[in-house]
Amino acid sequence: MPEITEKELPHNLKPLWLKALSAVQTNNLSYAVSLLQAVLKDGPGFLDGRKILRNCEIQLCGGPKKKGGLFSIQTGGMGLMKLASQAKKDPAGSLPLIEKELEKDPYNESANDLLFDTFVRMELFESAAFALETVRKGYPENAKLLHKLAEFYFTRDLHLVASDVYNDIIKHHPTDSAAIAGAKNASARASMAKAKWDENADMRSLMRNAAEVEELEKSTRTGLTKEQLEERRDRTIEKYNADPNHLTTVKDLANLYEQLEDWHNAQTFYEWAHTLSNGDVALSTKAGQMKDRAAESDIRNLEAAAAADPSNADLQAALAAHKAERLALVVAEAKRRVEQNPTDPQLRYELGNALYQAGDHSGAILHLQQATRNPHIRTKVLLLLGRTFKAKGMFDLSIKQLSDAIADLHAMDNTKKEVLYEKGILHNEMGDKTQALDCFKQIYEVDYSYRDVAQRVESSYQ
Repeated sequence: MPEITEKELPHNLKPLWLKALSAVQTNNLSYAVSLLQAVLKDGPGFLDGRKILRNCEIQLCGGPKKKGGLFSIQTGGMGLMKLASQAKKDPAGSLPLIEKELEKDPYNESANDLLFDTFVRMELFESAAFALETVRKGYPENAKLLHKLAEFYFTRDLHLVASDVYNDIIKHHPTDSAAIAGAKNASARASMAKAKWDENADMRSLMRNAAEVEELEKSTRTGLTKEQLEERRDRTIEKYNADPNHLTTVKDLANLYEQLEDWHNAQTFYEWAHTLSNGDVALSTKAGQMKDRAAESDIRNLEAAAAADPSNADLQAALAAHKAERLALVVAEAKRRVEQNPTDPQLRYELGNALYQAGDHSGAILHLQQATRNPHIRTKVLLLLGRTFKAKGMFDLSIKQLSDAIADLHAMDNTKKEVLYEKGILHNEMGDKTQALDCFKQIYEVDYSYRDVAQRVESSYQ
């Protein structure tokens, strides 16, 4: 059974597919998941559809789930064991059931491993690789499944890709001798294949003319100057004008505008590429990033103009309006993401930060308190929570948050210096000069040049 493209979808599945794309575009992800699962039930080889399904599930469920310990197993262990037995007898029939498990946790290692084995039995090899690539993305430290993926690529003569996977294993397991040997072997095989290609055919002889060769070489070059990028942009615009619906050309043009830091045009063409791609989530994300950068650039330009002409009331008003509009958009987007995934502490922190920046300190506290559950961001959350309580005049609660943050920090890095400095300033405002000086001295002992701590500490001896 071969993989199929959108054009090759059975006629009866196309209306469902179009509804699914519409649901993705309107951010109705739960509905999109149900529609995509229905499409894939009858079109199991439709890999592009499966990729969009997985992206939707990841957005709904968040990142990889934290493991409970050495002997922890992922949800659905016994159910997957039964499914594994069923998949051997009826691979195609078991796929929807495996997908139901992945709907709960798209990064589930056991479910993706089973999905890989099932696709291999069905000879859907690209789909099989996608299953283990999902694990590689979510749990790159899983040496067992990454070895399985690397060996799969190697046996299919994808030696360069196999080498990349082996190198990923080595990043997390530097002493893995099998991965080290595999990386060397795969790299050597890739070099041999390239040498054989070079002997049998000169790439230039396969091109239609020298101009195509030059274009290919330029397209793979990195570190181009602004003039070279503008030259490529102008050539790509000509291609675009000839065919505005050619997805690759539109993506290339968007990328060139991004490299040139022309954020508005980059946003426009990433949005058009997203439309042409029938809902590629990565392109939608890119368009959003360009929109953010365009807004930030507009504000910086207005700030510079307002600073150069401080008496210009229109400029000052425009700057204030842009900043207010920008903050409102950031808050609205952060709220939307939290509504989609209310249990994600990172999203709670982003919303709390947005509300703090917008001056809604009371609204920020709830989300920041929930964000402290994530140990990876706990320190910066406590720092912001301390600043939020300070902004409300609740100095004792602010001191408590900053003290908790310091307790979590051992090395005197920039983060600890920032927390100590903030705590020192707060003690100073409360009139507790002794505690304030203690905070500043801790920084002074390791970093004389940090902000104004030298002046604060030395003046206390005079």
